[in-house]
Amino acid sequence: MSFSWTPHRFAGGALALDVANSVVLRDDPKRRVDRFASREQMRNFPRAAAEFCAERALFGEIAPVAPQDEVGFIALREAIDRYFRKRILDGGDDQLLAELLEALAKILRQASPASLAAATAHSVLRLIAMPDPERMKICGNCGWLFIDRSKNKSRAWCDMAICGNRAKANRHYRRKKEETQ
Repeated sequence: MSFSWTPHRFAGGALALDVANSVVLRDDPKRRVDRFASREQMRNFPRAAAEFCAERALFGEIAPVAPQDEVGFIALREAIDRYFRKRILDGGDDQLLAELLEALAKILRQASPASLAAATAHSVLRLIAMPDPERMKICGNCGWLFIDRSKNKSRAWCDMAICGNRAKANRHYRRKKEETQ
């Protein structure tokens, strides 16, 4: 199957969320896809982030994760998802925050300052200090994490063109099906 990093893949609004969203259908074990399971896709991610990520101006050119840092980087990605998903749903968890901070510290001590791993760690720190944490949401269609930057904080999907249209099409299909029964 062909895959490329497109603007939709960077709908999170922050590098750390885009990294967490590299696991597609995270909660569906049968259809779950880890885009970083392919070393080539992980190596191509920084180039695409420089083009599409909302925080691209903050980090400049980002180097791929060094092979010796890959395990720590994936651990950071998983800690990002666990902590921010819990924070959105239940207001946070000190144990998950501690795990995230430990993963951050490990990356910041070991990874090259110009690497994707270090840039992701800095993005996480910005998210933790985010002044409006209620703007962080979970997409109602795909389950990705994203920042709602709409004026009235009413955005429900990570990307209107993809997930919003799918959700609306599904709703329309169900309505039409009910009408014919």
